[in-house]
Amino acid sequence: MTLHHSDTTGFDCTHTKVRPRFEGCNICTWIGFKHVMYCIEEAVVDHFRAHGFGPRELYEQKGLCLEIVDSSVRILHALHIDDTVDIEVVPSPKTPDGVLRVAVTLTVPRDGKPLKAVTGYVDVLFRLDDSVVTPQPASGEPRLAPYTCTRIRRGPQRSIPDAGLATARQAGNPPLDVRRALAADEGNRFVWQWRVPYFYCHFNDRLQHSGYLRLMEEVLDLFVAERGISIRTLLENKKWIPVVPQASLQILDEAMMEETIHTVFTVEDIFKDTTYRSRMDCYVERHGGLVHTATGLITHGYAVVENRRDWSLVTFDAEVSAALRGRQCAD
Repeated sequence: MTLHHSDTTGFDCTHTKVRPRFEGCNICTWIGFKHVMYCIEEAVVDHFRAHGFGPRELYEQKGLCLEIVDSSVRILHALHIDDTVDIEVVPSPKTPDGVLRVAVTLTVPRDGKPLKAVTGYVDVLFRLDDSVVTPQPASGEPRLAPYTCTRIRRGPQRSIPDAGLATARQAGNPPLDVRRALAADEGNRFVWQWRVPYFYCHFNDRLQHSGYLRLMEEVLDLFVAERGISIRTLLENKKWIPVVPQASLQILDEAMMEETIHTVFTVEDIFKDTTYRSRMDCYVERHGGLVHTATGLITHGYAVVENRRDWSLVTFDAEVSAALRGRQCAD
């Protein structure tokens, strides 16, 4: 890692070199959007380490939990496995109140030259620890006081209080009372019920940002399968794969380990049968109502696999276009 010029916030620009994880290499050698965002998360955490705010020291000595609460990316060019990705992290002048926003730029070598592959931003805040397994009070860190909170609660929420719901249920299809509360049968949407596992959480009890990224990828996979255009179906029948040029994810409230989350995946727009934008909203069952804990946007297109190295974007055919609109394809 190298450090560069100082910003008015007191943080320097940092550069981190990473390689995408092997796990994210699912189709040929291309890296999916989730693992692109994992690379960004790693570089952002390194950025804070470089300035003396590593997550271990903050947690163990100050009782502060480093939390990524918002992220947004534009993927301009695909990352590949074995790429050495240079990630520049720069304090952003457009920082909302209560968070530290950093701008990120991912560059990869192509044909002997650096190529800008991804741009975006990440918002970070610091939550005071109050876990039941750590009874000693958190002391905090004065230099991070403007970005410290006792609970993550932010952004415009669309919670549904006093919905008269029954107790939490197992993963699968939501029951009728939840579907009605979420207007699941209105509009072009898909609803999935899910239990928050411990391995998507951190700091003993909360679903973390990367857990929501995994949830966003999984609900998309379930949505297209439910519409009859699963990833495998299109790959085998058309040699098509989904590609993601843009994605964003914001945590609005805290979701806790083993709570029941209802994820609503809504197709909002289809642009000239080349891309479609969907919104993911997550709601936790709590006290008979639904608390809105996260929201995100993701844009998808499709590309045809030409060989082991190359792909090109395609226009939706009648089958895919009808499925995304929630209609049957005419024969």
